Amino acid sequence: MTKSIFKKINIPLFILIFLLEIISLISIKSAEKLLPSYMQDLFWKQLIWYTIGYLFIIFVLHFKSQFLYKNIWFFYWLFNGLLFLLLLFGTPINDAKCWFTIPGIGSFQPSEFMKITLIIIEGTMIQKFFSDHQNPTWKQELLFLCKIGLVLLFPCFLTFLEPDTGVVLIYLLITFVMLFISGFHYRWFLIIILLIVFFLSILLGIYFLNQNLFLNLFGTSFFLRIDRLLDWSQKSGFQLENGMMSIGSGGLFGNGFLKTPIYFPEPQTDFIFAVYASNFGFIGSIFLIGLITYFDYSIIKVALNAKEMIHKYIISGILGMLIYQQVQNIGMTFGLMPITGITLPFISYGGSSLLSYMIMLGIVFSISSERYH
Repeated sequence: MTKSIFKKINIPLFILIFLLEIISLISIKSAEKLLPSYMQDLFWKQLIWYTIGYLFIIFVLHFKSQFLYKNIWFFYWLFNGLLFLLLLFGTPINDAKCWFTIPGIGSFQPSEFMKITLIIIEGTMIQKFFSDHQNPTWKQELLFLCKIGLVLLFPCFLTFLEPDTGVVLIYLLITFVMLFISGFHYRWFLIIILLIVFFLSILLGIYFLNQNLFLNLFGTSFFLRIDRLLDWSQKSGFQLENGMMSIGSGGLFGNGFLKTPIYFPEPQTDFIFAVYASNFGFIGSIFLIGLITYFDYSIIKVALNAKEMIHKYIISGILGMLIYQQVQNIGMTFGLMPITGITLPFISYGGSSLLSYMIMLGIVFSISSERYH
C-alpha cells in the first residue's frame, strides 16, 4: 500500500514543495529575531506543521480525492458551524476573532479549511450542472448562480463578521475563477463586474461625502477597514514603510541569513517576503518568485492532463486562490497592493493555512496520478 501511494506522488511538484518548505523555515527562523521571546519556537512549529501536512497528503492519496467529494457537505456545515462559534468563543487577536486557541498546540482558523471546502463543493455543482444541461438557457444559468450565491452566503457573512475581509475576497475570487473556466456565458461576468463597480461607487461615495452616515450604516469596524485600504493608496503606514525599507536594504545579494535590520509587524506571516528579501536580496527574491511561478505552472499542467472536468474545475479554484494570494502578499510588501492580512502560501507561518494547502496538494497529486492508471 505504501509503495502504491508513493507512486501517485508527482515528483517534480514534490521537489518544488520541499524547496518551498526550506525557504519557509529559513525565513521564519530569521523572522524570529523580530519577534518577542514567547514566539521563538515558530521554526520548530512550522516544521511540525509541514510534517503533519505530508501525512495529510498521504491520507488524501490513500482514500483518494473521492472521499472528500462524497463527504464535502458534511465539512461545509462543520466549518460553517465553527465559523459561527468563533464569533462567540474565538480568541481576539488584533481585534479579530478568526482563531480558536488550542492549549499546547496553537491556534486553529476554520476559514482556511472553508476555502478548499468551497472549491470542492462548487466544482461538484458546476460539473453536475453542465452534465445535466448541455446547452443551458439564461434562466437555468441564473438559477444555478443563485444556488452558488446561497452556498457562498453563509461562510462570507460569518467570515466578514470576524472580521476577515481578505478571506471573503478569496471565497468570491475562487467562485469567479471556477465559473469563468467552466465556460459560463460571459454576460454574467459583465453583469457581476458592473454590479461590483456600482456598489463600490455607492460605498466609497458615502465614505467620502458623509462619514457619519457611513459609520451609522456599516459600523466602526468596516470604516477602519476602508481607512486601512486608503492608507495603502497613500503609501503610508508603519508596517509598509519599514517593510519596504527592509527590502531595499537587501540590495542585490541581501544582508545574509538572520540579518533583518529593520523591525516591522507580522514578519512571520503577512510580511514574510520582506524578511526573505532583506536576507537574500534581489537575486534571492527572483529565485523565490521563479520557484513559485514554476510551481503554479506545474499545477496547470496537471489540470490540462486531467481526465474529468470536475478535476479541471477544482484545480482552477486551487490555482485561482494560490495565484491571488501570491500576488497579493508579495505586492502588498512593495506597496503595490493593499495590506489585507493575506499570507504567502507555503512560506508564511501558520498551521491551519499550511495544512489546508497540503490537503489541496494531496488532491492535485491524486488527480495527477489518474492519467497513469
